[in-house]
Amino acid sequence: MPIRTGEGHDTHRIISDRPLRLGGVQIDGAGFGLEGHSDADVLLHAVTDALLGAAGLGDIGDWFPDTDDRWKGADSAELLRIVAADIAQRGWRILNLDCTIHAERPKLTVWKPEIRKRLADLLGVTPGEVNVKAKSGEKVGPVGRGECLSADAVVLLWHTGPA
Repeated sequence: MPIRTGEGHDTHRIISDRPLRLGGVQIDGAGFGLEGHSDADVLLHAVTDALLGAAGLGDIGDWFPDTDDRWKGADSAELLRIVAADIAQRGWRILNLDCTIHAERPKLTVWKPEIRKRLADLLGVTPGEVNVKAKSGEKVGPVGRGECLSADAVVLLWHTGPA
């Protein structure tokens, strides 16, 4: 089949002693970061999982296990680059990516264009092929109570030829 979809999801707990990174962008003034083995960029993890799922290549934990110290503190942008290069080598092309960040705070309206551009740069696509949405938790559940941030991503891949 020449076209496949993949979905990704990730959630990380909020902690106070780390900067917040979303979509490869440092979110200044957030006052908190996210707990994780790598840099805990919840959006890049969801995007990476969406790509791997669409290509039928497992998930981020298969590729970069948190039991392996090589990935401790890893830049999630580099992990995404590795996966994107691998799927491209296998003949897959990204047609579009749609993402949602779930965060009660900070408000992300001003950050969405920069995150969109950064994702496009990391994936080698145009910003028009990427969409970024932000939703609050409406003070409901762990996102709404400010305990965590989560992200979802859906990607459409087209197989361009043998590989």
